[in-house]
Amino acid sequence: MNPLLEGRPGLARVLEALDRDGEEARIVGGAVRDWLVGRRQRSDIDIATTARPEEVVRRARAGGLKAVPTGFEHGTVTLIADGEPYEVTTLRQDIETDGRRAVVTFGRDWRADAERRDFTMNALYLTRDGELVDLVGGEQDARAGHVRFIGEADRRITEDYLRILRLFRFHAAYGRGDIDADALAAAIRHKDGLARLSRERVRAELMKLFVAPRAAETLAIMREAGLLDFVLGRPGDVATVARLAEIEAALDLPPDAVRRLGALAVRGEEDARALREELRLSNAEAARLLAMAGPAATPGMCEKGQKAFLYRMGREAFLDRALIAFARSGASLEDKGWRALITIARGWPLPVFPLKAADLIAAGLTPGPALGAALKRAEEAWIEAGFPMDAAALERFVREAVG
Repeated sequence: MNPLLEGRPGLARVLEALDRDGEEARIVGGAVRDWLVGRRQRSDIDIATTARPEEVVRRARAGGLKAVPTGFEHGTVTLIADGEPYEVTTLRQDIETDGRRAVVTFGRDWRADAERRDFTMNALYLTRDGELVDLVGGEQDARAGHVRFIGEADRRITEDYLRILRLFRFHAAYGRGDIDADALAAAIRHKDGLARLSRERVRAELMKLFVAPRAAETLAIMREAGLLDFVLGRPGDVATVARLAEIEAALDLPPDAVRRLGALAVRGEEDARALREELRLSNAEAARLLAMAGPAATPGMCEKGQKAFLYRMGREAFLDRALIAFARSGASLEDKGWRALITIARGWPLPVFPLKAADLIAAGLTPGPALGAALKRAEEAWIEAGFPMDAAALERFVREAVG
């Protein structure tokens, strides 16, 4: 019985359509690797098949499945079954590459298909009946946490320079022990090839690396190899990322890629703006990094001041700055002041300013620029007073703002 079919009736239908009548289909890649090493996350399912793309589409439609030609020229068709997408790719070989794109030819040779892939642990197949097929030594490497290129590391990298970053990302996620020496040496030799990649592809790999279990250790390897500064365009503060990871674990906070990027490379607004362009960050990511560049609340503030800071900044920016400041402070993980500050950031219910423009108009102000300024004065007085909600205090704020 194939263990990946459990709870996936749609996957069973896809394999039933493709794995018969002279054609073979096997699950390949990440889902097989994760199952083998005991990772329980629900990975995307990729399928390799001997059937050519047009035959995949024909069989899918005959079986009542939706077929989307997402990469037809490279042999990829996405099949939709029970609302779940399954990426199906015809066995192939890369016959021409330029470090970013490949020209492929379709075939029926499973070994040739395996040998064109990047790492041994990513070239494992699982048949419809649940048999593990390993043609490149991937099972042993996956179980040992050894991220190793298939064949010559230099060749694999020059086929697609993104594999340099994938080496570090997979080492951070699955590696145990030292990084593969041959792979590291090849990555250093070919680092200039990273400049040929789109910034979007670089960003995607880095964001995955930042949240991996061994992110800080791996970033340190990249820095020592001269690759981290090359990718970011500035020095990386790996020590702060390492400490931030410890704090997140101690406080039961999930790893956050954007926050870790801020800890690594943002000391001021100029850094945040440069990273936006260097990594083609989304507007939301760029705005969040920019917010990290400001001052943070500290345990030295009174609780009232901390809450005022939190109200003005918003929870996300306040927490980002506080966690990074905690990481840079050198304080113990058990420091009561920092822990109390983080508790406020995570749990204090942000109040809503209860006064509206109509309240000031009712007190005699006329609509116009002065009204907005008066409402702002009332809000600031409310914050300074500790966010009172009683009617008497609110009336006083109105009178003072109007008068």
